[in-house]
Amino acid sequence: MSPNGSDRSPRRPMRRKLLQAMTAGLVLATATGCTYKDFPRLGMPTPTTEEAPRILSLWQGSWAAALAVGVLVWGLIIWSAIFHRRSRTKIEVPAQTRYNMPIEALYTVVPLIIVSVLFYFTARDETKLLSLTDKKPDVTVNVVGFQWSWGFNYITPVDGVTGDAKTDQNLAAIPDRFKKEFPAAAGGVYDVGTPGTKNPQTGNPGPTLWLPKGETVRFVLTSRDVIHSFWVVPFLMKMDVIPGHTNAFQVTPNQEGTFLGKCAELCGVDHSRMLFNVKVVSPERYQQHLKDLAKKGQTGYIPAGIAQTSHEKNRETNNL
Repeated sequence: MSPNGSDRSPRRPMRRKLLQAMTAGLVLATATGCTYKDFPRLGMPTPTTEEAPRILSLWQGSWAAALAVGVLVWGLIIWSAIFHRRSRTKIEVPAQTRYNMPIEALYTVVPLIIVSVLFYFTARDETKLLSLTDKKPDVTVNVVGFQWSWGFNYITPVDGVTGDAKTDQNLAAIPDRFKKEFPAAAGGVYDVGTPGTKNPQTGNPGPTLWLPKGETVRFVLTSRDVIHSFWVVPFLMKMDVIPGHTNAFQVTPNQEGTFLGKCAELCGVDHSRMLFNVKVVSPERYQQHLKDLAKKGQTGYIPAGIAQTSHEKNRETNNL
């Protein structure tokens, strides 16, 4: 009983305030309509493609959801520790409860809702990022992974270079569904590196892939030996490079500069040396680079990789 004779406990208003503060914090953390620019990048590099902010936003949203859940759990733990601690004056055992159906239903349903929401946004963004039908590519590059470096087939017509990427035997491993988008009479040029190759401007190890700013680039990924993973760090996007299976995705670089790339799949003893660079330049400088490769005699294409397995061909045929 309180000093004024009332049975009302002085702790109850404090409990209400604590619960109200926790609820308000949870609402503020989850219900604000902010863009990805309003939050810190949480360890992610600055996006350099038109598609990367979608990935960054998903990353930030996942952290916001995790923080909201953490605040709620920490708050309940602290609240229980403070307001349900053992009394110094009472020695009786508190009332024992075997179960509480509302609470058990709550901690079963709420995690399901959280996982469902995260799954929805992940599936939505993944579908958008991996779509190859929303926009026709301006540039197509066949990225060839091999132990222990990278090769780049620029599938595009180049002045003075004859050939056709659609019929070139070095690209026979690439399925016809990707070749439909290849330019006509694309003789093409290539560049290939070794672990000892370095970018002449920055000195960073690995070969350099050139891309034009503001143009949609489709990467067609093939491997000659084992599974690799093509990862351009500031693109916030990576994809496995699998022997016997061709993967593809496309991005639109929107910032000039030289960026780091690496293999993100443990592929053997020299995996750590499978580095490369991506140099984004103006479309005019990009076209000049292709001409420079042709002048060096790097015309045509290097072998793309291992031909597709029979079961993979059947799967793609059934899905057409």
